Amino acid sequence: MTKSTSESLIRALVFVAMAAAVSAAWAAGPSSAPATAGAVNTSNSNIKNLAAAKTGGEPAMIATKSGLKYADLELGTGTVVKSGMLVLVDYEGWLPGGEKFDSSYDRREPFRFKVGAGDVILGWEEGVVGMKVGGKRKLVVPADLAYGEAGAPPRIPANATLTFEVRLLAAK
Repeated sequence: MTKSTSESLIRALVFVAMAAAVSAAWAAGPSSAPATAGAVNTSNSNIKNLAAAKTGGEPAMIATKSGLKYADLELGTGTVVKSGMLVLVDYEGWLPGGEKFDSSYDRREPFRFKVGAGDVILGWEEGVVGMKVGGKRKLVVPADLAYGEAGAPPRIPANATLTFEVRLLAAK
């Protein structure tokens, strides 16, 4: 086999492998697409966060009218979450002092809930809307959007602002 023939064969094999990967990703559909580095989202907040990520800085927190603060740590490329959808997430939650109080990773069991059904704290209801499957978002949830004056004894004290990192695994 000549050198040019073997190079042509290698190029053909690489092309076939790439075509198979693209075909598999296409067949999987958008809701199962993983996050990819450098994914582009044209909203102003995500452009700022991409710039922060590329320079090694922490993404800027965005404050909503309700008092929730969030930052997209990783942008997803799949289905966009809307109210009424069933979502599957992995998450970790921390108290104001930095102590972790809950984690689906530690239980090795993702958490499923219907957005807008009142199954979770208000900060989560608001905080996952607009995420794309494959994305990871930091949520800083004020007490009135979490457990309020009552807290959730014994783990969560009264009037606690909670911080979560939520990774969106699926949405339908």
